[in-house]
Parts: sequence; structure tokens; C-alpha cells
Amino acid sequence: MLDQPLTLPCGAVLPNRLAKAAMTEGLADPLGRPTAELEQLYRVWGAGGCGMLLSGNVQVDGDHLERPGNVILDRPADGAMVDALRRWTGVAKAGGSAFWAQLSHAGRQTMKPVNPHPKAPSAVKLGLPGGQFGEPVALTETEITDLIARFASAAHSCREGGFDGAQIHAAHGYLISQFLSPRSNQRSDQWGGSLENRARFLRAVVKATRAAVGPKFALSVKLNSADFQKGGFAFEDSQTVVGWLAEDGVDLIEISGGTYEQPKLLGIEGLEPVEQPGVKPSTLAREAYFVDFALAMKEAVKVPLMVTGGFRSRAAMEEALARGAADVIGLGRPLCVEPDGAARILAGAESLLRAEAGLGLFPAWLSFLKSVPALRAIDSFAGQYWFYAQISALGQTGLTAPERSVLAALREVEGGNKRWLGERAAAIGQR
Repeated sequence: MLDQPLTLPCGAVLPNRLAKAAMTEGLADPLGRPTAELEQLYRVWGAGGCGMLLSGNVQVDGDHLERPGNVILDRPADGAMVDALRRWTGVAKAGGSAFWAQLSHAGRQTMKPVNPHPKAPSAVKLGLPGGQFGEPVALTETEITDLIARFASAAHSCREGGFDGAQIHAAHGYLISQFLSPRSNQRSDQWGGSLENRARFLRAVVKATRAAVGPKFALSVKLNSADFQKGGFAFEDSQTVVGWLAEDGVDLIEISGGTYEQPKLLGIEGLEPVEQPGVKPSTLAREAYFVDFALAMKEAVKVPLMVTGGFRSRAAMEEALARGAADVIGLGRPLCVEPDGAARILAGAESLLRAEAGLGLFPAWLSFLKSVPALRAIDSFAGQYWFYAQISALGQTGLTAPERSVLAALREVEGGNKRWLGERAAAIGQR
């Protein structure tokens, strides 16, 4: 079942049902262009057995990065950028995988060193301790219109650069997700208020992007099943938006959940958790986090769904497909330490490695610190840096570095971020 091809509404065919989910790479050069390290990374992943690869965040605005080192397409790609994109996509697709670009804008989730005053739907600051994120500024109508065009332009550049599809990132608390949530979108114009208004930006981006890339280019949306916060984007809202996206001609919808304030995608708690009515409580406790959400959505729409989050065993993957909860299984962290994991599963392996066991800043004898929500979140985000370091190692050497400690990874990533920002400032000044 996992090895069966999937034909999408646009006519594109995925050779099997396993996909490398989008994970931030941080390996672009200071002008946001793909590098030899990105090529090496996707050469490895492209040979790993997945039918489709999703890139990490490709940003449509260089002032609103998810992290330093993002690929940036904030203007129509020139010849040098198109060539760099084609080198990247060429090696990624050499093993037969499709390669899609994930298009994103971080909005208020832009870190302060990147932009101390990021643009967002409303001037509502991110509710996290530590002062890592600046004071957001509400977008004007003109800026909103410009951003819609930027998403479409970036998708067009991706098509020219050899990508087979694009995914619009409308989850995890980034800009489009901010428009969808009444917690972060407090506008009183046509872009805020009712769900129809809050979804207007996403739908406008989808329509403009489809017009820019044509009917045969695969177009996907990554959407939260819910924000898991009181007063946030709820599951019922997500179901309605999925129906609208089906009307708008999306080829695949990836179901995820959470934001930086409530990062369910990392399996950790944030602020004010809230359960969603009509969904089994097992969703949050078992291997595949979002299967029940996807199954409920499948009852309303026929658009193919991709479910990412927690999958490790072949049995769970096959069950999700058999139940009709998913058409594509997204794999993330396991492929950072076992880049050929998909091929192994397709060949009959029972499960992927669980490399995250034991990771974190605090050793077992300090585990009591994890009872403090803020420290628990910090510990989990620090563990995430270990995976960043694995991705970096794959890009630099083609091999993982499982012996690297979380603290070493933290120092490596933070040091790299600072160097990159300094180099970007110099490069932009010289351009």
C-alpha cells in the first residue's frame, strides 16, 4: 500500500505514499540562494526512497525569515537564482522523487535579530517569554496585496527552477496562520473578523499562485487542524477552510497543528492548551498525532490529505492509509538520522529509528525542571537544534552526526545564525 503511486487532481503522480516533510535547513547563502550544502542534503534525501520531497521554508520576504539561512524568493528569480534552483532540484529529483517548495512568511514569528518589528495581521505580540520576538506592526491593505503577489511570484520562480509543485505554508503560527487565528488577527476590515474574512488572505494567495503556475503544477497547502489554544483557530474552522480550499483547486492538503505558543507539532506543551470537540483523545497520545483530525476532514472533502507528525512504525503508516485518514504519510525528524528510512520501510522494515529519546538540555537528574512549562518548552526547542545540526552535517558531509550533544548543537546553530546575519547585512549593503 505504501508503495502505490498517487495521482493528484492536477495530473501529477507521486511514485509512492511517503514524503519527506518540510524541515528548516538553514543552508542558503547570505543572499538566500541554494548552496552546494543544500544540494548535498537533497542528494541524500532524494536517494532515500520518498516519493515526494518538501523543501524547508522558502521565504517570500527576506525581512521575515523563519530562521537565518532560509532560501529567499522575494523578487522574480534572475538567471543566477534560476540556475541555483535548477542545480538544487536536479539532484533532489535524480532518484525519481518529486520535489516541491514550501513557500512561507514568518510574520510575527520572525526573530528579533532578523527583524525587531515584523509585519503581521495585527499588532499582537507573540506570547512567549524570553524576548526573542519583536513588537509586530499591522500590515496595511497595500502591503497585504503585495504579499499575495509575492507568493505567486515565488511559486512561478520555483516552477522555472525545476520544482514539481509548491506548498503554501498556512500552519504553525506563521503569517497565513496568523490571519486565520482570531487570537492574532484582530482586524476589523475585509481581512479580519469572520472566518470568511480571516481566510480571505489564504484563498487569495492560492488563487494568485494557481494563476501564476498554471493548472498542471502541483499546489498544496499546509494547514493547522487546530491551534490548540483557547480562542484560536479551531478544528471546526479548519474543516470549513479545507472545504474552501477544495473549491479553490488545491491538489493536496497537509494536516498539522500548533504554533510557537502551542507547539503540538513538536510534541510539547505551550500556553493554554485546549482539546478539540469531536476528535478522539487518542490523537494527542499515540504515534500519529493528527490522524483523527484528518479522518474527520476526509468525511467532508475528497482532496488528498498528507498527515505528518509522529509516524515511526510501518503498521501505523499502513493503518492511516487503510482507514482513509491519509493519502500521503509525511516523515520528518526520523529522516534527519536515517535519511534512507523511507526506502527501508518500503523494503519491509517494521519501524524507523527514535533518535529523539533522551535529547534535551536537562539531564535525567534535572528532569524536575521540566515541570515548569517555560523550561519544558526551552528544553524541547533546544532538542530541536540537535536535528538542525544533523541536517547541517548531512549537507556538509552527507553523513549524520549522532554523537553531537544538544549543547554543542545549540552553540553551533546559534553561532552560525549570527555569522549568517552579519554576512547578509554586508552582502545586501554591497548589492
